[in-house]
Amino acid sequence: MNDQRSQAELVRRSLKRRYRKERRFRLYGMAAIAVALCSLVILFADIIGKGYTGFVKTTITLEVPLESGLMYLEDATDPDQLSMADFQAPIIRALQSYFPEATSRQQVRELSRLVGSYASNRIRDRLKAHPELLGTHQTFEFLVHDTVSVYVKHADNPAYSIRLSEQQQRWVDELVRQGVIQTSFNDVFFRRGDSREPSNAGILGAIVGSLLTMVVTLAIAFPVGVAAAVYLEEFAPRNRMTDFIEVNINNLAAVPSIIFGLLGLAVFIGFFGMPRSVPVVGGLVLALMTLPTIIISSRAAIKSVPPSIREAAEGIGASKMQVVLHHVLPLAMPGMLTGSIIGMAQALGETAPLLLIGMVAFIVDVPDGFFSAATVLPVQIYLWASSAEQGFVELASAGIMILLAFMITMNALAIWLRKRLERRW
Repeated sequence: MNDQRSQAELVRRSLKRRYRKERRFRLYGMAAIAVALCSLVILFADIIGKGYTGFVKTTITLEVPLESGLMYLEDATDPDQLSMADFQAPIIRALQSYFPEATSRQQVRELSRLVGSYASNRIRDRLKAHPELLGTHQTFEFLVHDTVSVYVKHADNPAYSIRLSEQQQRWVDELVRQGVIQTSFNDVFFRRGDSREPSNAGILGAIVGSLLTMVVTLAIAFPVGVAAAVYLEEFAPRNRMTDFIEVNINNLAAVPSIIFGLLGLAVFIGFFGMPRSVPVVGGLVLALMTLPTIIISSRAAIKSVPPSIREAAEGIGASKMQVVLHHVLPLAMPGMLTGSIIGMAQALGETAPLLLIGMVAFIVDVPDGFFSAATVLPVQIYLWASSAEQGFVELASAGIMILLAFMITMNALAIWLRKRLERRW
């Protein structure tokens, strides 16, 4: 009797220890999830906190006197006079109408630095298109200088250093009070390419470059990857050669992406002489990098098709090709599409291989074709993040938000396709 009681007590103690271990294991898992979620929240909070102001532009609206004597311009239709005219003087005169006491050379210099450096180009382009405006007063909305934009948007943030003099700060405060300087949605960010001045820089060139590069990547990687997966899974004989190919495909999926950049630099640019910094070369490099992922996911999707489907098709007289094209591929396509979209999302966020083929170049114009000089979103973010101007910090964070939006959308599309198209057996 005592032996039975002691045996039951041992079992009870053993169960208590096991249950304690299980509770600790659950707590460890919950703690790991909590740490991951907190890290994710901190990351997104930091990115959004720095980047939301990138979607805000700061402008100044001035009544500019287009006087010929002020600009040393007698004939607005003469290209030589337009190239030699002083288009900064009307802007300074417009600012002096608010601050007539600013007459010394130092004050005039500080006053001129309130407006962005491209403001004079706006006046020149307007007169070039409408010469009849010479001698009139016209209302212009200019982008302010980067230092003014930082002051207006981050004056209370100690993380940003204010590079305006006290006199300039008083002028800006007065112009803001009068409504001359205002903030609004930054449409410039979505309409222009890169610029040396943060207030004029946009992300449209990088978005178009990324789309063109992804089109080339998808056009090459998806058909080649699916064809390779179908051959290896359905037609290739089982021998040492196919085993060697399969092992190397799995190894290529783990190769650092910069190796593919070196390959593209040596083969596409060095051997074939293709131009640097174009979407075609970038797409070829990313296609090579994405191929192993698409092949592996496509093979897994083909393996998931039940053998009974093949046997039933062969039983009614279908050939091997008909079995694959009419039965296996349609059933495996959801998994193939999911793997391809995930591979494309990975390629969209790659930077290292594209740096080696020259897509790190400073590109102002929006690319208009597959052979136009271009950059991509992650490289553009890298360029802005490494710039010294404070205005590029918020642009880099805003670019990260856009890149994350693209990647989340692509992953959500992959999940939706899987749920929408998959079949359960």
